[in-house]
Amino acid sequence: MPVDDHEFGAFFVSHYGRLYALGVLLTGDRGQAEELAQDALVRTYRRWALVGQPDDPASFARRVLINRHRSLLRRGVVEARHLLRLRVDAQPVVEHPEDAMAIWAAVRELPPRQRAVIVLRYYEDLSELEVARLLGLPLGTVKSLGRRGLGRLRRRLTAPAPLTAGRQGRQR
Repeated sequence: MPVDDHEFGAFFVSHYGRLYALGVLLTGDRGQAEELAQDALVRTYRRWALVGQPDDPASFARRVLINRHRSLLRRGVVEARHLLRLRVDAQPVVEHPEDAMAIWAAVRELPPRQRAVIVLRYYEDLSELEVARLLGLPLGTVKSLGRRGLGRLRRRLTAPAPLTAGRQGRQR
């Protein structure tokens, strides 16, 4: 079945940004996110060409991106790149940039599986069951990773600010 290039082109334009943002949040790396988003769209295009438009192309593309990310995690590529590139400057756009910077910094410090669960649950607004299915993990593991990830974020984001040198001298 031939692909309607106009139809797929409209899908590409409307979904690339969301897939890229998801990739950035999952990997913490702009280049890797771009590769994941492009790969997801190429694979969605191939599916489109073979069987026609998938029932829910946005969900199909997201699932492809997440599965590709999982594959890279298993091989350790994402973690190795993350350790080599400590300066990640991609951040999602939000209304309060100062809050977003603190949250994004805390999310970047989470271990990869906790970060994936937190991003899918709270950024993508997926249920725990959907996250478990997408990541190929037992539901209990997703719940545990989510609970630990939220705990780390809470501790990180509610930690008292360090005292400045001028204030330290006044304390007894």
